[in-house]
Formats: sequence, structure tokens, C-alpha cells
Amino acid sequence: WSNKKNVPKLGDRNSSFEDVDAFYSFWYNFDSWREFSYLDEEEKEKAECRDERRWIEKQNRATRAQRKKEEMNRIRTLQRQAELEAARLAKEKEEEEVRQQALLAKKEKDIQKKAIKKERQKLRNSCKTWNHFSDNEAERVKMMEEVEKLCDRLELASLQCLNETLTSSTKEVGKAALEKQIEEINEQIRKEKEEAEARMRQASKNAEKSTGGGGNGSKHWSEDDLQLLIKAVNLFPAGTNSRWEVIANYMNIHSSSGVKRTAKDVIGKAKSLQKLDPHQKDDINKKAFDKFKKEHGVVCQADNATPSERFEGPCTDFTPWTTEEQKLLEQALKTYPVNTPERWEKIAEAVPGRTKKDCMKRYKVELVEMVKAKKAAQEQVLNASRGKK
Repeated sequence: WSNKKNVPKLGDRNSSFEDVDAFYSFWYNFDSWREFSYLDEEEKEKAECRDERRWIEKQNRATRAQRKKEEMNRIRTLQRQAELEAARLAKEKEEEEVRQQALLAKKEKDIQKKAIKKERQKLRNSCKTWNHFSDNEAERVKMMEEVEKLCDRLELASLQCLNETLTSSTKEVGKAALEKQIEEINEQIRKEKEEAEARMRQASKNAEKSTGGGGNGSKHWSEDDLQLLIKAVNLFPAGTNSRWEVIANYMNIHSSSGVKRTAKDVIGKAKSLQKLDPHQKDDINKKAFDKFKKEHGVVCQADNATPSERFEGPCTDFTPWTTEEQKLLEQALKTYPVNTPERWEKIAEAVPGRTKKDCMKRYKVELVEMVKAKKAAQEQVLNASRGKK
């Protein structure tokens, strides 16, 4: 019955709000071609004269208009009822309420933020007026630091109360109120620090229990094993296929303790080592290297062959590379590619405490050996997995 074609579809809960609005607008403003002439009560052909025929036509038009009006009221009543129960419109209404609440909360937050900013500035000005309650420069600087601490920690109500005390009392009373507030804040900071330290200690204990208690995790880790684990983790970085199985196999091959490690053992110990201080890791490396020197007697020996550029100069005691130096070297290698003029001089400048010779030796000798060992360990793991199949 619609004069307009392409009637909107009913849609579902996932329909856009524009589609839903167009659907209900169409039915509210429904344009029907029905004129209800077939329900006329009088037939103008039966009229005896022209005046009677006109009167019949007038009566029929009024009746048709009334029926069309009733039909539109029926459609609009149905449309309003459906609109009230529409899930999509209910969802849109809920979303609109959420948006309004978010805007209201943001507005209140902005108002409070401006008020806090105003009170903080007022506190600074009040203390500045009293010359920060001291004639000594050092004490004034300390008081300024404490005032900034109060500005960061106090809430709006506390700031307003403190400012009211400072503005309406004498210098001594204001100083006493300020010092009392500073003591409370410092005590609060101290308690928070103690709680944080307690949580860290508890977390460390839990980590030690999870990695060192029961089953395979109870296996003893010697200093040599720790050094070997650190070396393996650096040797097989993240992204290596079956990384932790490769590391465990590498340790089982090279470890002198004879203890067989699983991937689970290696992961647990690596996580506990990550929580150590970098200096503790360096101590582990240094102890392992000292033991290596004692067992193997590292001594510089002269070679009759003509040395190359990278081994020029007197032989010096070898110092293990730290993690920080390794990172600097890797970054310098990326920064200065192969075609860079005087490349190794620039790389040596980027690594404090290391000479051009040290950097070249680390890159061209030790790193090459590490790559070879890495490939060998990966091949062993691959062969072992093929053997199981």
C-alpha cells in the first residue's frame, strides 16, 4: 500500500542506529495509496439530481478521510509500541546514558583538577609569603621540597583546610599545622615503602619456592651451571625454534655437574635470574671466569707468525665482557655498517673501556664461535626430535 518503494528492512540487534531510525521514520510518516472508496455507503450514480450527487460525494470524501486517519493512527500506535520495545534502540539509549555519564564524570574531574591546581598554588604562595618559615637558605630549600610533596600527595579537602589555617592564623600556628601535615605525609610514604619492600620479599620467596622446591626444581645449581645458563640464554635469543629445549640440551652437553636439566628447570631458573641485580650477574660471570683461569692457566703466548691488525700491541689480561658492553657493541655494529670509513675506530669509541682490538676480537672470533655452537646445539636438538619420531 506504500507509495514509496524500497521499504526499509526490519534489521536486528546489530543494525546501525541510522538504519533503525530510518525504519521507524518510514512507518511513522507512512504514505499509503489506499483511499477506502470500496467502503463508500452511498453511490452517487443512484442520485436523482446533481445536488444530491454532490452531497453524496462530499459525504464519501469525509468518510474516506476519517478511515485513512484511523488507519494512520493504528500504524503509528504499532510503530511507537515497537520502537519502545526495540532492542537496538534500547542499546543505543544505554550507550547514550553511558556517554552522558562519562561526560559528566569528565566534567566533574576537570572541575576538581582546576580546584586542586588553584589550592596548590595558594599553598605555595602562602608559604612564600612567610618566607617558607625560615631565615636559613638550606632550610628554606628543604621546606620548599616538603611543600611540593604536600601538593602532590594531599587531596582537595586537605589542601583547602591547610590553606584556610595558613591564611587565618599567625606564622607560628601556620608553621605548626604545616609541619604536622608534613610528618603525616612522610609517615604515609614510609609505610607504603615498607609494604612495597615486603611484597617484593614475598614475591622473591615465592619465586624461589616455585623454582627451587620439589621435583626437578630441587636440583642444585652450581656457579658453573649458572654461568652456563647465562651464556646459553645469550647464545639462543628469543625467537629461536624450541628455544628452552635447545638451551636445556646445550647445558646437558656442556655441564660438568652431570645433572640433567629439563626445559621447565631452565625456564624457572632463568626467571629467577632475571630478578637479580645486574651486578650480581656480573659477579657470577667473574667468578666463573676466575675459576676458568685457575684451571686452565690463561697465559699470553707469543706467536712467531706476523700478527694481523686486530692483534697488534702488547698482550694484556682478558676482562670478560659485561651485558652492557655487549649491548653497546651490538648497537655500534648496527650504527656503523661494513662500508663505513674507519668503522672499528668508531665502534671502539661507542664502547667505553674497549679498544679497537677488543671489539674486533669479540666480533670476529668469539661471536663466530658462539654462532657455531648455537648451530651445533640446534642440530642436536633437531636430530634428537627426529630420533623420537
